[in-house]
Amino acid sequence: MAGLAPWLSAEPSASDWQTVWSYAANNQPLEAKAMLGEMTAGESRTRELAEAILALARTPLAEGDWHKLEPRFAHLAAGDDDVAAQAQYLQARMHQVQKAVPDYARADALFAELARRWPESHWTQLSYVKLALVALYSGDGAVHKRMSTAESLLAKITEPPLRRDLQLQLGWAALEYELPLTEVLPHLIAADEVSGLLGITPEDLVIQIGELSLRAGDAARAKRYFERFLRDYPSNPKCFNVTQRLVDANHALVRKAAP
Repeated sequence: MAGLAPWLSAEPSASDWQTVWSYAANNQPLEAKAMLGEMTAGESRTRELAEAILALARTPLAEGDWHKLEPRFAHLAAGDDDVAAQAQYLQARMHQVQKAVPDYARADALFAELARRWPESHWTQLSYVKLALVALYSGDGAVHKRMSTAESLLAKITEPPLRRDLQLQLGWAALEYELPLTEVLPHLIAADEVSGLLGITPEDLVIQIGELSLRAGDAARAKRYFERFLRDYPSNPKCFNVTQRLVDANHALVRKAAP
C-alpha cells in the first residue's frame, strides 16, 4: 500500500475521509472499505477514486481486475480537477508497475499528458520521480546516459521532499554503479539538507556522507559530518565507530598539512 502515501497529501477536509486513508496507508484495506461503505457524504468523483484505489491495493492484481480498474481511472482522468490528475497518475502507474510485462511506452505517454494538462500538479511532480527511477534502474543505455536522464527530470521538480527523495536515489544509484564519489556525494549532501527522510534514518545518511567523503580524500568534510553525528546523536550505538573514523579524518588532515 506504499503507493497510497502520496494520495494522503490531498488532505481530505472531512475526518471520515482521513480515517479511510489512514486505514489504507496502514495496510488495512478491509477496514478502509468498510469505513467507505458507512459514509453517506462525499463528492461522487472522490468516492469513485477512493473505491478504485482500494481495489487497486489488492495484491496480487488479477488480469481481469486490471482490465476493470484501468478504464475506471481513465474515465476519472477525463475530468478537469485534482481527482482527474490523481486518476491519470494512477492510470500511468498501472501500466508502469501493475502489468505482468510493464508497458513503459504507454506509461510515459500518460505521464506526458499529465504534465501537459496539469504542469503545476503534485501528481506531475511525482510522475517525474517515477520516470527517473525507471530511467535509473530499468532504462536502456550506458549508466551515464541513464543518470543524465534522471537528472534532467530532477531539474523539473520543485517540491523539496520529492527533490530530496530523488537526490537520494541518484546518489545511491551512482554508488551502486561505481561512479566516482565526486558524482555520488553532491546528491547525498543535497538530500541531507532537506528534512523528513523516509527509508533511511538521518543519522545513517550523515555517517554515509562522512565515510564517503573520507574515502574521496575530503577529510575536512568527513570531520564535519562525523562531529555532527556525535553532537546530534550521542546515544546512537554507532558512536564508537564514528569516533574511530573521526580520529582517522583528523590524522588525514594532519598528514595533508604536513610540509
